[in-house]
Amino acid sequence: MPKDMSEDKDAPRARGGKTRKEPKLEEARLRQQAIGVRLRHMFEEVVNEPVPDDFLEILRRADSRDGSGGDRS
Repeated sequence: MPKDMSEDKDAPRARGGKTRKEPKLEEARLRQQAIGVRLRHMFEEVVNEPVPDDFLEILRRADSRDGSGGDRS
């Protein structure tokens, strides 16, 4: 039998003759999904944090030096 038509003899097999790549891919997808959910949650927390007063003061000073009230167009 030609090489390209033969099965991969090194691939681990599950019951029923199927390779175990499918469960590994599913596990990887589930991990990626869990990571994505956690990252979105962390992003939402950061976005919803209040802006520190010191930073707001810096922005106010920058706006007052600009003289245009912040409109830089």
